Amino acid sequence: MTPRHKLLGILIAAVWGFNFVVIRLGLESFPPLLLAALRFSVAATAIFIVPKPPLSWRWFILVGMVWFTGQFAFLFVGMRVGMPAGLASVLMQTQVVLTVLLAAGLLGERIVPWQIVGIAVAIGGLGIIGSTVTDATHDITITGLACVAARATSWALGNILVRRSGKVDMLAFVTWLCLVPPLPLLALSAFYEGHDVIQASLRHPAWQGVGAVFFLGFVATTAGFAGWGHLIKQYGAAATAPFALLVPVFGAFSAWFFLGETFNVVRLAGMALIVAGVAVVLLASRRRSMSLASQTN
Repeated sequence: MTPRHKLLGILIAAVWGFNFVVIRLGLESFPPLLLAALRFSVAATAIFIVPKPPLSWRWFILVGMVWFTGQFAFLFVGMRVGMPAGLASVLMQTQVVLTVLLAAGLLGERIVPWQIVGIAVAIGGLGIIGSTVTDATHDITITGLACVAARATSWALGNILVRRSGKVDMLAFVTWLCLVPPLPLLALSAFYEGHDVIQASLRHPAWQGVGAVFFLGFVATTAGFAGWGHLIKQYGAAATAPFALLVPVFGAFSAWFFLGETFNVVRLAGMALIVAGVAVVLLASRRRSMSLASQTN
């Protein structure tokens, strides 16, 4: 991988890590389900310059509902009801573990021993963080933790569906998937958050709320996935995936720097175990992919 592409991978990880700070700022102006709907409404405007992949609308709706609608509805609600931005950026990495487990159960992929080790380490870290829910700070709630766990599950299920989509251009695929979430998210927002809240937030939005929507839509979604898809196309998923380990690093640092979030020793230990466990899973998956590729050749 060239230095320029390594820098691109680091930049994407930084954007996706900082993304959690932006979500927190956006939630100060918009209710969570409405914010998620606005994010994808903005991102979907890129369909006018990106051609539609040759996949059925039924498949787009299925993947879009699981991978985007469910994932971000749970994330935004979870961060509203009790989940710090920095911690959310770390917990999202559990989707790697869940993807491996679901691929084994649904696709029959074999789990290698080192993946089992990594999964055990990550689950241990998650358990340690879960034990801090009763801390006096009350910055984490059971509901918030459950929502982020549901988000990771939705992301993992979406990963399985994306694998079944075949070889498609990821930028085009992601862009057209963004057409799916706005309507169901708006319907959920109207039902749970109420028309009065929606109208009030849209009538007098703060400048940081508007900026958050455009950052989430164009930078974190369209530009982020475009760059990520380019790296995967150039070097493959196994070489690109390790950059994702930098996301929680940038996420935790950004939350500390911009929001003043701090982590006690117990939570730091749990976060470190999750990142370490995910790293082991990713490296084991990479070695397995390279081994299968060499056998095929």
